[in-house]
Amino acid sequence: MVERLQAPNGETFDYAYVEGHDAVFVVPLTTDGQIVLVRQYRVPVRDWVWEIPAGGADGETPEAAARRELAEEIGGTCARLELVTSWYGAPAMLRSRGYVFLATGVTLGESQPEPTELLEVVPIAPAQAFAWVRSGVIGVPSSGLALLLCEPLVWRHLTAEGGPP
Repeated sequence: MVERLQAPNGETFDYAYVEGHDAVFVVPLTTDGQIVLVRQYRVPVRDWVWEIPAGGADGETPEAAARRELAEEIGGTCARLELVTSWYGAPAMLRSRGYVFLATGVTLGESQPEPTELLEVVPIAPAQAFAWVRSGVIGVPSSGLALLLCEPLVWRHLTAEGGPP
């Protein structure tokens, strides 16, 4: 999209940006205390990357989109879905908002990825997931940031449930 804008000094200029869709990022914590990651092949980078379930929220509430992505990508349902925060990923060039959710009490079923998605569902220990963010194994910024933002909540939840400290 290109908008014609006027600067405070009165000059006009064109400003181009992408009109995007909102997105959701879901950190799933299973009933047995594992974080579920997705190992997905991404065509633009011609490589497998580690991510959390995520996707677009076009025409849905963020919560509905988070539940749908959880079901599609990992076959998951959750006992509780908590909005942790939201952000603008690239506000100088992209008009969209991302919403981060922590899903707890997640049970896994059969994933139903979109036809263009090639992915593996991999539950791992929370300590390993957080270490992978810090070491660069999880190199997708939105997934890494979402995991780190949820880290204290994950530990609090696991401690309250009698899981690993």
